[in-house]
Amino acid sequence: MTVNLIAYMGAALACALAGIGSSVGVGIAAQASTGVMSVDPKKFGKLLLLSALPGTQGIYGFVIAFLLLQKIAGISALEPADAWVIFTAGLPVGLAGLLSGIHQGKVCASGAMMTAKQPDDSGKALILAVFVEFYAILGFLVSFLMLGQIG
Repeated sequence: MTVNLIAYMGAALACALAGIGSSVGVGIAAQASTGVMSVDPKKFGKLLLLSALPGTQGIYGFVIAFLLLQKIAGISALEPADAWVIFTAGLPVGLAGLLSGIHQGKVCASGAMMTAKQPDDSGKALILAVFVEFYAILGFLVSFLMLGQIG
């Protein structure tokens, strides 16, 4: 396995894992939201943010992948130790994004169902979903801090 491939796998995992978590999470939340809107289309505005919120994990993974690729391009002779640090730097955001995106989608789906019966409490549902977001942000921060240790 070449040294560059190890580094590129870290960037790929950051983006792919977080993207998978986001797509599954958005899918779960949007399914519940469309069910609610099939009964009351006027709730679209309240449900839009709940449906979109799990998509942020994919953005975090993309940003870290982009920064890792920039780091790889900026190193003329990549050492094996640096390649492994780059690989490892992609894992916190990727794994945290994968799991938190899916679980945030479930929280948002529950929030959509709550909004169906109690539209004035949609903000409470959003606050609960943000609790899950916190762990995706921690994964992003750890990956970002690990970037500073490279080369």
